[in-house]
Amino acid sequence: MRLRKLRFYLVPHGGVSSRKPAYPMSQSSALRIILALLVLSSVFSSAQTQSQSPTGIEGVITVSPIRPGPIRAGSDVPTAAPLPNAVFTIGNEKGVVTSFTTDSEGRFRISLKPGHYAIVLAEQRFPRPCGPFDVDVVSGKMTKVEWGCDTGMR
Repeated sequence: MRLRKLRFYLVPHGGVSSRKPAYPMSQSSALRIILALLVLSSVFSSAQTQSQSPTGIEGVITVSPIRPGPIRAGSDVPTAAPLPNAVFTIGNEKGVVTSFTTDSEGRFRISLKPGHYAIVLAEQRFPRPCGPFDVDVVSGKMTKVEWGCDTGMR
């Protein structure tokens, strides 16, 4: 029994054929075309990514004081700590827009449309309100913030 060697060829309409094409394309020509298509697709995808820069706010929220009583000047004892897993609401002149939750280190990042917003702690964790924090979001920019909440501890 003799095995026959099968060959397949790419054809112009985007398929595969077992017949040899009338106008064969060399491997180097095919490689050039593929490379040119890859370069063009990367150029278009990077241009699209640059035009769609993220817009919103990102930052960290801390809480202080974290220990009662006076702390001596020059002490290595921290007076503030990140506010973990806290839910905050974001509002504007029309009402509540959305909410976010800080991570275990008090950090957050949220996309928002350009505009003026007020952010406030959604839950009652402290005797004093945490916020409102006012922020202006600019198109194409992540506004960086660092906010602190008062525990009410003295």
